[in-house]
Amino acid sequence: MLRHGMTILFQGDSITDCERRDDPEGLGFGHVRYIAAHLLSTYPELELRIVNRGISGNRVCDLQARWDQDCIELNPGLVTVLIGINETLRRFDENDPTSTRRFRETYRDILTRTRENTDANLVLCEPFLTDVGGDTARLRADLTPRIDVVRDLAREFHAVLIPLDGLFAASSTRLPGTYWAADGVHPTTAGSGLIARAWLREVDPTEK
Repeated sequence: MLRHGMTILFQGDSITDCERRDDPEGLGFGHVRYIAAHLLSTYPELELRIVNRGISGNRVCDLQARWDQDCIELNPGLVTVLIGINETLRRFDENDPTSTRRFRETYRDILTRTRENTDANLVLCEPFLTDVGGDTARLRADLTPRIDVVRDLAREFHAVLIPLDGLFAASSTRLPGTYWAADGVHPTTAGSGLIARAWLREVDPTEK
C-alpha cells in the first residue's frame, strides 16, 4: 500500500486536526504525528509526504465542500477519513441535526469523487465515543447508526476499516473511558496512540 513519493492524506475534524496550525510541520499533536513519526523513520527511502487537512468542528458536509481543494488537488495515494462525531454533537448542542441518510449520501459522494479522480487507497475510521457518564447514552444512540454507515461504505468501496469505536470500547475495559478520551470525544495521548497503532496495523505490513 505504501509507494515511493506518495502523499498520505488525513481528513476529518478536531480529532485529526489536533492543533496542526500550531505545529510548524503541520501534522498536529495527535495520531497523525505518531503515524508520521513511525513511517518517516521506518521508510525514509520512500520519501513519503504526510498531509493533515483535518479541521476542528467539521462535519462530512464540510469535507464535501472543500474536497476538491483539500483532497483531489493533492493527488493523494492514500486517504484516511475520520468523521461523524460532530453530526451527533451538533444535534444536541445547537439543535442542528444531520440525518443518517444525508450522512451516508454525503460521505458516499466524497468517496466516489476520490475514486473517480485519484488512484488513492481508502482508509475509513469509525467515529467513536467513550463512556464518561453524563449524556453518553443519548449521544451513543445517535452515533451508532453513523458507525454502521461507515462500516457499510467501507464494504461498498473496498476500503480498509479501522474499527475505532470497538477498539476504544475494548480499551475502556482495561482503564476508564476518560483515560482514552477525557471528554468522551477528544483522545488523550493514550487515545491518540491507540488510533495510530490501529492504523499502522492495517497499513504498515511490518506492524501486523
